[in-house]
Amino acid sequence: MEKIIIGVAGQIASGKDTLSNYAIEKYKAKQLKFSKVLRDILQRIYKENTRENMQTLSTLLRQYFGDDLLANVIYNDIKNASEDIIIVDGVRRLPDIEMLKTLGFKLLFIEATPEVRYERLIQRSENIDDRNKTFEEFQKESMAETEVRIADLKNVSDYVIDNNGTLDELYRKIDEIITELKK
Repeated sequence: MEKIIIGVAGQIASGKDTLSNYAIEKYKAKQLKFSKVLRDILQRIYKENTRENMQTLSTLLRQYFGDDLLANVIYNDIKNASEDIIIVDGVRRLPDIEMLKTLGFKLLFIEATPEVRYERLIQRSENIDDRNKTFEEFQKESMAETEVRIADLKNVSDYVIDNNGTLDELYRKIDEIITELKK
C-alpha cells in the first residue's frame, strides 16, 4: 500500500490533536507536528513552551532560514517514516502544502466555532499559558501572524470537517476519509 499522507489544518483548538490521536490509535498512523520542531527547540534553549514563544520562534526561523524550513523538516520525516498512514498536524502555509503535495499529501481542514475552540483550549491546557487565558486573549492570539492565514487553507483543502459535534461524529468522518484514501 502506498503511504497515505493527511495534512491537518485548522485554527487553535479546532480538533487537530483529537483527529490525530484517533488515527494513531485506530490505524497505527504516525503523527508529525510542525509545532514539535518549535517545542523541541524551546525546550533545548530552556524557554517556556508558550504559544507566543512558538509563534516568535517560527517567524524568526522562517525569516532567517526560509519560509519552507519547517515544511522541509516534515517532508524528510515523511520520507523516513515506515508507517502506512501519516498525519501531518499543524499545516499553516500554502508553500508547506505545495512541498508536501509532491509526496501525495491530502489536506484536511478541521473547523469549529471560536467559542467551542476556546473551551477546548482551556480544558486541555496544552501550553503553560492556556489555563488562565481569557476569551479576548484567545481571540488576540488567533490574529497572530502564524495563525491568521490558516482559515484560508479551507479553500485549498481536499476535505473539510465541521468539528462542532460529538467525538463519535468526528471519528465517523475520519473513518470515511481514510477508507476513501485507501481505495
